[in-house]
Amino acid sequence: MTRGMELEVLRFSSQKDSTNGLLFDVTGGKRKFLCYTLEGEHREEKVAGETRIPAGTYRITLRTTGGFHGRYLKKYGDMHKGMLWVRDVPGFEYILIHTGNTDEHTAGCLIVGDSQQANFGDSDGFIGSSGNAYKRIYPAIAAALEAGESVSISYRNFDFVG
Repeated sequence: MTRGMELEVLRFSSQKDSTNGLLFDVTGGKRKFLCYTLEGEHREEKVAGETRIPAGTYRITLRTTGGFHGRYLKKYGDMHKGMLWVRDVPGFEYILIHTGNTDEHTAGCLIVGDSQQANFGDSDGFIGSSGNAYKRIYPAIAAALEAGESVSISYRNFDFVG
């Protein structure tokens, strides 16, 4: 596998039910904004489907089995080559990058969008135009993977020390 794409999630707001972030392509040392992100909340102890993954760097591969894959193949047709699967996360399995709007749609995964509402106070956070963001960022990531390139994603916390 050749050196390929490097992605980075900068988490900037962690509240009681969700974490807001920004997704960048940092390949070659240049930072290019791709979209907004939403994840579950930070917890010291993992709760299945309710906890964001630990900060760190992970590899991404394509997952071509499972319910998400079938739904996305039907929804996105030839564009869809497999789910973007964040691999080897300690204590987590089947972490995907996909569409959604609230922390209820994350189940530990990373959802992407073109707009974002703050997750302060009583707000759980919201991400909008998720399908548009996904259709924009997915093809380049999938193409890199299909070309045999490595793709990694780094999660960094700027919202607290943790």
